[in-house]
Amino acid sequence: MSGTRTLVSPAVLARPRGRAIYWTVFTGVVLLFALAFLFPVYWMVTGAMKSPDEVARTPPDLLPDRWNTSGYTDAWELMQLPTHLWNTVVQAAGAWLFQLVFCTAAAYALSRLRPALGNVVLGGILATLMVPAQALVVPKYLVVADLPLIHTSLLNDPLAIWLPAVANAFNLYLLKRFFDQLPRDVLEAAEVDGAGRLRTLWSIVLPMSRPVLGVVSIFALVAVWQDFLWPLMVFSDTDKQPISVALVQLSQNIQLTVLIAAMVIASIPMVALFLVFQRHIIAGISAGSTKG
Repeated sequence: MSGTRTLVSPAVLARPRGRAIYWTVFTGVVLLFALAFLFPVYWMVTGAMKSPDEVARTPPDLLPDRWNTSGYTDAWELMQLPTHLWNTVVQAAGAWLFQLVFCTAAAYALSRLRPALGNVVLGGILATLMVPAQALVVPKYLVVADLPLIHTSLLNDPLAIWLPAVANAFNLYLLKRFFDQLPRDVLEAAEVDGAGRLRTLWSIVLPMSRPVLGVVSIFALVAVWQDFLWPLMVFSDTDKQPISVALVQLSQNIQLTVLIAAMVIASIPMVALFLVFQRHIIAGISAGSTKG
């Protein structure tokens, strides 16, 4: 029986010298990658604590001459961050909920209900992935500005973010592929017990799909949180703009350190979200790569 092959053989690791070299190299590589990822974060956080002259100084200083947190308090007040952060939370939460409900329902229908011409519908949905997002901006804007049939404008309304977010072909396909891999005998057992399609989805499919639902949730929230062009077009009212647009619109007469502080504050929710749900993200990716 052949063993698993690695870069370092077990015989080398069995020797003290080989173990010492291995762990030294391993620790050095981990520290190097950690430094590469964490140093930009450190530079941004400390940059907000420097004076404007220190930020523009060449060569730059690793530490501020004087630790000053007034940049964060000024950013919080001058750039109206609570208002714009709340706008972003509302827009992201609504887009996430709409996307989770409708994409899950569509993916379940295509995967388990197998409607007529389901493959044609799926092919049409996937074909939209080949269309550049920029090419859809003008048609989306015309639809949102004058909604067909009811002729209502959704400009300056969160629905202008929520409704287009539902049409996410990638997340729908991700959910369908996961549903395709669910054990058939479990679903058949639920059907034998008298569970209908909706009850099977709610009580069997969704609890088993927590990993992929976590991945889809992260994708949906991050997409709205970092989007700039579409919110800029549909929100002309400054008080209703999300944080991504407000940072640009309000940065003309703001000191650089205050702007950096505002960027740090704006990035905290997404970093926290990733740290909290990183286990679900990894589980969802690994679950989607193997057949259950």
